[in-house]
Amino acid sequence: MIETVIAPGPEALGLDRIDPTLDLEREIERLRRDMNAVILAHYYQDEEIQELADFVGDSLDLSRRAAATQADVIVFCGVRFMAETAKILSPERIVLMPDAEAGCSLEESCPPDAFRIFREKHPDHLALSYINCSAEVKALSDIIVTSSNAETIIDSLPQDQPILFAPDRHLGAYLARKTGRDMLLWPGTCVVHEQFSERELLRLKSKHPEAVISAHPECPEAILCHADHVGSTSAMLKFVTASKDREFIIATEPHLIHQMKKAAPEKTFIPAPGADGTCSCANCPFMELNTLEKLYLCMVNMAPRVEISDALRIAARKPLDRMMELSPPAAANTDTPEPKPGFDPRANVA
Repeated sequence: MIETVIAPGPEALGLDRIDPTLDLEREIERLRRDMNAVILAHYYQDEEIQELADFVGDSLDLSRRAAATQADVIVFCGVRFMAETAKILSPERIVLMPDAEAGCSLEESCPPDAFRIFREKHPDHLALSYINCSAEVKALSDIIVTSSNAETIIDSLPQDQPILFAPDRHLGAYLARKTGRDMLLWPGTCVVHEQFSERELLRLKSKHPEAVISAHPECPEAILCHADHVGSTSAMLKFVTASKDREFIIATEPHLIHQMKKAAPEKTFIPAPGADGTCSCANCPFMELNTLEKLYLCMVNMAPRVEISDALRIAARKPLDRMMELSPPAAANTDTPEPKPGFDPRANVA
């Protein structure tokens, strides 16, 4: 796999050298102004990072929103494929991430060389890849999709067009059921959504019979078959906010609940349980690598920094552009985040 993240050098400031009396939030705000940076946080980030970010949302729309600003630097608090996507869409910007090791189980489940061989075995198939994959896998794909637009894009393809879908087999199976298409699925899964237990979910539901279950389509079918609503993280947020119901069981990474509580503080949100009856196992271990300290350090050190060769960037951009062409109009997009109040005007949307 091609390395796209440049780690800090030996002279860089490290965690052990941070002044313990430093006001990290104030320093991050100062660095943001001085660097003309925009800070992006995925919904699965810790609450303290979400509160500092200029935009909180889904991965693709965060990258699109950052590309529309006048920022010189994009700081992506998420995982590697998200920062790569930001660099692909904004090659002229500096793209930083707090921790170079913040990967993704879906990305890791689909090595580019293995995917290339898989594609070569099925040359008549159109390759649709979920955005949760590496830049190299994107470059090997025909169309990139998100959990928001995948169904629309699949429905737009000719019925006789064979499709292979990577890397999430649960999302692929869900889409196959929704669209009636017989798709060839790569066997990857998300380590977070694999943790939910059907048995424990039903036990929790019996204790909260009025609770509405909202689930992300990366969940296994055994979870989705009990859901009252299935959608992307932003769709889940929009659903619970608009719903007249008062109690919800949320089957995705539990840090999304922070935004749900902010949007609808009068409602109750219960994380879906794992096999041991708790929700702690559903925290994304990759997202949790990012901390305020590491966010501060990446801005001080200007690293970890994403660098992608022109050849790879151009190849990976093509299936993203194809996705944009086939996606619903912007007005129908439920995943567009809004900036936090007081967003730096020098980095404002163009």
